[in-house]
Amino acid sequence: MPSFIDHIIGPRVEQSELEKHSIRYGTPGFLLLIARVMLLVSLFVPFWHMELIAPQYPENLELTAYINHLAGDVAEIDSLNHYIGMRPLNEAATLERTLGVYIMIVFVLFLELASWIHSRWAVLLILPVLLFPAVFLIDLHLWMSHFGQNLDPDAPLSNSIEPFVPPILGTGMVGQFKTIARPGTGLMLSAGASVILLLSLFFHRRAYKPLMKARKASAS
Repeated sequence: MPSFIDHIIGPRVEQSELEKHSIRYGTPGFLLLIARVMLLVSLFVPFWHMELIAPQYPENLELTAYINHLAGDVAEIDSLNHYIGMRPLNEAATLERTLGVYIMIVFVLFLELASWIHSRWAVLLILPVLLFPAVFLIDLHLWMSHFGQNLDPDAPLSNSIEPFVPPILGTGMVGQFKTIARPGTGLMLSAGASVILLLSLFFHRRAYKPLMKARKASAS
């Protein structure tokens, strides 16, 4: 009778079986490796961009969000936001930016562990990573909504603009500014990793479900 740990880890594959069906058993781990590399690369590239277009700024203003910091024309945008009563950008998502790198490293470790698990429990390690791009965009939207809907009524130009929610993807208007938001390379890498993780789950199931069935049959 397999122990609880054996039940979690799943059946081991005999060396002869690995050599005979190397592609079948190697594909899930190879896909998980690709996903891990993509996540690691995403740490060093932007996750999100926003461009603000207005006549008084011929070169426009740009805001770039990395996993752990903001870059671009942050000070200039903050000075504009001050007049309409919006809080400084760096006050948004402070916890997310503080923990962002560590969370991504934990995700990489999750995928490393998942490559050693040959049972359905691997899904629990893969699922948080798979959902990360959607969670990132939802969190970004909530912060943009919170900042845009809670303007300081005592700001100098508070009466010049209604509360707003800038789109996190695509184009929109904020007062006289046109905004263009698009995903950065980091977000596209993490989204690509999610697609690869879906494929890895398919091949994982195809490779190890028959072994799980065989082990249950032999134990009964």
